[in-house]
This record gives sequence, C-alpha cells and structure tokens, in this order.
Amino acid sequence: MISINDLSYYIGDRPIYDNASLFIGPKDRIGLIGLNGTGKSTLLKMIVGDYQPTSGEINMSNDTSIGFLNQDLLSYLTNDSILHVAMQAFEETLKIQEQIDKVLKEMEENYRDELVDKLAKLQDRFETNEGYSMQAKAEEILEGIGFSTKDLQRPLKEFSGGWRMRVMLAKLLLEKPSLLMLDEPTNHLDLPSIEWLENYLQSYEGAVIIVSHDRRFLNASINKIVEVTGYQLNMYAGNYDFYLEEKELRNEIQQNAFENQQQKIKEAERFIERFKAKATKAKQAQSRMKMLEKMDRIQEVVDDTMQVDFRFKFKTQSGRHVARLTDISKAYGDLQILKNADAHIERGDKIALIGANGKGKSTLLRIVAGTEKHEGAMEPGHNVSTAFYAQHQLESLRVDNEILEELKQAGSGKTEQELRNVLGCFLFSDEEVFKKIKVLSGGEKSRVALAKTLISESNFLMLDEPTNHLDMLSVSILVQALQQFEGTFLLVSHDRDFIANVANKIWWIEDQEIKEYPGTYEEWHWWYTKEQEKKKPVESAEAKKDKKDSVNTKPRHEQPQKELEKEIAQTEAKIESLETEIASMEEDMAKPEVYEDDQKMGKLTNKYNSKKAELEKLHTRWEELVEKMG
Repeated sequence: MISINDLSYYIGDRPIYDNASLFIGPKDRIGLIGLNGTGKSTLLKMIVGDYQPTSGEINMSNDTSIGFLNQDLLSYLTNDSILHVAMQAFEETLKIQEQIDKVLKEMEENYRDELVDKLAKLQDRFETNEGYSMQAKAEEILEGIGFSTKDLQRPLKEFSGGWRMRVMLAKLLLEKPSLLMLDEPTNHLDLPSIEWLENYLQSYEGAVIIVSHDRRFLNASINKIVEVTGYQLNMYAGNYDFYLEEKELRNEIQQNAFENQQQKIKEAERFIERFKAKATKAKQAQSRMKMLEKMDRIQEVVDDTMQVDFRFKFKTQSGRHVARLTDISKAYGDLQILKNADAHIERGDKIALIGANGKGKSTLLRIVAGTEKHEGAMEPGHNVSTAFYAQHQLESLRVDNEILEELKQAGSGKTEQELRNVLGCFLFSDEEVFKKIKVLSGGEKSRVALAKTLISESNFLMLDEPTNHLDMLSVSILVQALQQFEGTFLLVSHDRDFIANVANKIWWIEDQEIKEYPGTYEEWHWWYTKEQEKKKPVESAEAKKDKKDSVNTKPRHEQPQKELEKEIAQTEAKIESLETEIASMEEDMAKPEVYEDDQKMGKLTNKYNSKKAELEKLHTRWEELVEKMG
C-alpha cells in the first residue's frame, strides 16, 4: 500500500533518517516507537505530505486515503456542534442530502416527472452510502470515546483541547481512511475510552500506525512494531511484548558478532603492525589493510534501557496520617462532583486515582493539595511536606534558564554534581544540561518538571498525568523512581501498565463518593469486573427461552422483493466489471516486460489475488441473494 524507500531527512546537517526503508501493508497495525526526538512524528508528517524528505521516496497507491490525528488539530475551533463536526466525515453523503432537500423544495413549487426521477436516483445513492445510519454511527463513536448524549449538540469551541481532539478522532474513525495514523491518542482519553478504542481498532478494516508510550494499548491494538533508532526503521512482527523479547535476542546476536569482528580487527592490526616493514610479509600486510578498509563494520549494541538509583532525602518523615478528608462536597453549578465524601491517606500509601474524565479526578487532587475550594474538611497530617506536578506547571518553567540552573533554583540544596546525576537519570547528560528551557520539546519539559518535583525533598507527592508526553524509556525511569520513593504519593493516570507498576491502592469516584480498593491495579480490575457482573440483572429461564425461540423462528434479515432484485442486479454488474479487470490483468502478467521484472510481477500478483478473492465473495453473495428470491 505504502512503500518507503531509502528515505533521508536532515535538519541542517543533523540526520533524522538516513536511507531508511519500510513497507506498510493494507492490514498492518503498526506501533511506531522510539525515544523522543528520534523522528516518529516527523515520519508521519512526511507520509501525509506536510514535510518533504531530503532524499528517497514515499510511494502509495492512488486509492490510498490517510487520516492523521496530531496536535495541530487542537487549534480548530467552530460554533458547529460536535455531532456536526464529526459528521463532516460523510462529506459526499451530506452533499447528496443537500441535493435531496433542494429537489424536495423544488417539487413543492413545481412537481415534474424529471424531478421525481432525479429524487429517486439521489435517494438510491444516499441509501447506498448508508446515509440513513450516518448520524447513528457518529453518535455511537462520540459516546464510545466519552461524550454524553447531551454533549453532542454543544458547540466544539466550548470544549477543552483534549475533548476537541476526541471529536477529531471520532471524525477520522468515521472517515475510515485506508491508513489511520494516531500520534499519542491516549494522551486525550480516559481509561474507559482507551479500552473502547482498543476494541474498535482490533476490527478496523484498514492499516493503522500508532505512536504511543502506553504499552498495554499497543499490545491490544497492533501486530507489528517499527522502532526508530540509529536513523533507521526496524520492523518487528509482533506486539510490544514480542518486540522486547525479539530485540533482546537480536541485540545478543549483534553484540556477539561485534565482539567477534573486533577480535578479528585487532588480530589483523597486530599482524599489520608486526609485518608491514618486512619485505617477505609486506604483501600480506597490505592485503589485510585493504580487507580492513572494505570491511562492513558491525555496530556495538547501545543499551537503551536504563537502571536508575534515586537517593531520595526527606527533610522530615511525615506522621502516620498524611491526609484526612471528611464530608467533602464539591460542585460546579449543577454538576455535583463529590457529596459528603470521606477518605484517608496513610504514610507509605501509593495511590492511583483512576476513572473516566469528568468524574472529578483532577479536582480531588487539587482538593488534597489545598488549591481547590470545597465544603468539608481536608486536614493534612503531622510533618507532611508536599510537591505537586501537573501539565500546566510546564508553563511555570523559566524559559530563559538553562536546565541545570532551573533545578538549582528549585531550592533542594543539592550540589551541582548531585543535580547533574538526577538530570542524567532523566536523560539529560553532559552538555545537554546547559540547554535553554525554551528550546526543549514538550517531552523534555515534562522530564525537567518531574525532576524538579522529585528533588523537592517532599514526603508526599501529587502527580497529575505524569506520563503524558513521555517516551517509553522516560516512563520506565519514572516507574523506577516511584518504586524507590519511600514516602507517599497520590497520582492521576490512565496508563494501566504504569499504574500496575507503582500503585498499592486504587481510588475512584463513584456516586459522588471516593471509593478505595486496598491492592494493586490488577487485583482491583479483577474484583471490579466481578462486582459489575453481579450488578447485571439476572435473566429468568423463561425470558431466556423466549429469546431463544425468537432467534430460532425469526429470519435474520427480511429484505423486500424489490430490494433483492436491485441488489442482485448491482452484484451482477460488479461481477462483470471485476471479471473484465481480472482478464486484463492476466494479459498484463503474460507480457515479458512484466513477468521478467520481479517487482512489477510481485505487485501485480498481489493485486490479482486480491481481486480474485473479491470476485469469489461476490459470487457467494449472488448465490445467497438468488436463494432468497426462491
């Protein structure tokens, strides 16, 4: 479907890609991974045509359509309802609807036979395009990714950036492009919406490329991993867990080959050094020198995993009780978030606050932090010192500061070498610590802000979506840091793998109360699923029997005779057209200029097999329709 050949992309004299190649098939579900700054988003923008490669080619078939979810869509604002924006995906069908409305209005004033014929043809096209179900489809997808029914008529501009991005995602899903490209989609979704999207993508008919740091989301949604590393695109045929195993094996093979080659190089160099001046051996020495010059050097494996050792210091140890919430109530107008809610945080609690957006997770976090007005009492415990991390704090970084200077001004009292060690853990090494904040990417700013939070010597951390904008390695570092943290923390996150690795308690808001499960995310998920099953109404044996009888006695689909005749005629026309196309392809395959060219023959054979399979389906459908006609 899309072939990327010898792709190079340079920014100045710095390579992002250097002779990289990749083939994207019609059903591929690709997870595109790599460290921040390696060019994942750049590749997507080159595929869609926003950026032009320095050299190389990106070729795609004429019928390839691309849908691209990216941060640029956040700037789109309109007074149109979100339902209307999502339904723009059906542009052609909506134009037919406009034409139908126009003809109907004209018929009211001047009823003519030609208008009746025109209306019939337009309605046929509208029905063929599934126009009567397009609104229902749009509503289903918008509600699937978290919108309530009453939100659907609200103007897009009333929603925050994250919710607007969801609308654009819904529009893309409704368009059903042959290639769907999603750049960090889970940054804008809550847990229920992520699970909905996972299920949707599993049955998506086209190809998908996903850039994401969410390991579980990738495992559930993709069947190939493409890693951007060393300016190349390395393919792994499997999900993220398979990639980790396969990469370890590849690295072991490569490292052994590297060490063997290095041994041969040293032996050759010793021979050259020893005998280059001796007349009897000079020719052999020259031969080995040429061998070394022509040798394809195997690269040493660079370990892109990192084990970190955070030495956390507390100014004081907190008391046993870190925070106690009593009779907490909070509402925004008519929207009641909490009502007479109680909760208790003890020293050593590692709490993950989870749930759907709009339930009040961030509000509750701010209540605990003491920055949100509320009714009821929030009593901090003895000797509790707090540090708060949220995305908006990235804006409070002083843009003209260098990274190291920014950490010095955090007031931790650490020496410059200690701060350098911390920054090294967050992937800022050597001269990088002197970068200005203003030139950093979103992910790099997140790492600086997290580093500031962790060196604060606070014994109680509050973290709001800390993994957003981080790559896989940065998330791994944060996991290790929080696992070594001996204090208490409360965090909001939708990254299930992250939560599973750091939390020992789960909080969620339900019925305007703070619910608590004293265990890991995996334990909570198992328990919560069982509890939800218990709440489902039990169907009586009589009702089950009635349902079974109904299924057995009612035909699956009753099509009127006229519709059957129409579909048979359409199917016969498609069969005839396809048979003509296949015959033409068979003629092409017999031409010497085709069958002697492996690349041309391969492409044509794939297309031929696809058309033959399509023809077989049409024959099967035609037989079913004729049977129904009786």
